[in-house]
Amino acid sequence: MKFRLTLLVVFITTFLRAQTPSLQYSPFLTYAHPSSVGMSTDRLDRIDNMLSDAVKRNEIPGVVAMIVRNGKIVYHKAFGSADATTNRLLKTDDIFRIASQTKGITSTAVMMLWEEGKFRLDDPISKFIPEFAKPQVLDSLLPDGTYTTKPANKEITIRHLITHTSGLGYGMIDGDPRFKAIYSKAGITDLFTTENISIGESVKKLAKLPLHHHPGEKYTYSEGLDVLGYFIEVVSGMPLDEFFKTRIFDPLQMNDTRFYLPDAKKDRMVSVQTKKDNKWIPYPVTFYDPDYPIKGAKKFFSGGAGLSSTAKDYATFLQMYLNGGEINGIRLLSRTTIKTMMSNQVGDLRGVNSGSDYGLAFGLVDANGQAQGGRGSEGTFDWGGYFNTQYFADPKEEIIGIIMKQTQALFGDETSWKFKQMVFQAVDD
Repeated sequence: MKFRLTLLVVFITTFLRAQTPSLQYSPFLTYAHPSSVGMSTDRLDRIDNMLSDAVKRNEIPGVVAMIVRNGKIVYHKAFGSADATTNRLLKTDDIFRIASQTKGITSTAVMMLWEEGKFRLDDPISKFIPEFAKPQVLDSLLPDGTYTTKPANKEITIRHLITHTSGLGYGMIDGDPRFKAIYSKAGITDLFTTENISIGESVKKLAKLPLHHHPGEKYTYSEGLDVLGYFIEVVSGMPLDEFFKTRIFDPLQMNDTRFYLPDAKKDRMVSVQTKKDNKWIPYPVTFYDPDYPIKGAKKFFSGGAGLSSTAKDYATFLQMYLNGGEINGIRLLSRTTIKTMMSNQVGDLRGVNSGSDYGLAFGLVDANGQAQGGRGSEGTFDWGGYFNTQYFADPKEEIIGIIMKQTQALFGDETSWKFKQMVFQAVDD
């Protein structure tokens, strides 16, 4: 009993220290008429027409879209169906697998611990996860599935992991077939799983495998944020799901954002769908089970792809960033930390004149991207998820756009780029 009481005191003390009150106060998102924040209702109607037409033409089964300006929700609508088998109509509060949009939340958790002085961004990850010591780079893959390696010229750092420059790969969705084979043979878990495995167990397997390249020398989309999910557990002493809930979701009142849903919310989960013979059908089991996160062991907390959420929950998370790290009088991050996170961390490794840079787990629109049009102002941050969810947040215009679908192996869907482009044409101030 005394031990339990001690644990409770430690937990409460840690929680209170983590959730600091702010001198700033920004209210939670509320609904308002578009004209009150300089958005044209007639031009927002164009988005209605575009999305409803896409559903009518059978290009997508359904979609939820949200637009926020100056902390006010001015557009929040649902079109089409949520499930191919039942034809249930999609609702604005339905829950979507956000896959890689999880990465921004994991990066936020990492930087909250960084603000507490727990580590430096250029610390080697092996300081906290010893299995990553003395990394090796792939030299050659032999016909029998074995491979040769050479020593990496430096250790993998925390910064490398956040910015996809560590040299790690991404298994079944990796662009290099050699790494698909290596990761598959090693039993590495990609994205998420219904199997009975923990993120720590998977990350320790990953640590034994060769890298694409020397750390810091290239940008290779990877499982780095999954490694950091386990890193958060090591540094904080808390399971990742509990850290997210107590340190991020509860303060932001993101009550529908979780790795696994309670039974009472399962009916709000949107099904992953694909098209066959011009009809929408449930997406089959491939290297993952699309019934995640409803069934299975519910033990794996993927920091790179495991969360599910709603449009409003995720907009609240993004609004905290536009507010400089605060919402409802509670500060999660300093605006100085956010300035670092939204600075280009990878130089030209993603391609010169690509129109985008990369910060600490956020894509960033640069001057070239702004000039291309339809992508937002310079400094707009964005990303998307494997099942066709996307977001962007423009700090200059104070605009957030979120579009959510649950589709795979789908061709001809142009709603995402059209939505972003049409959000900005609705500015009328």
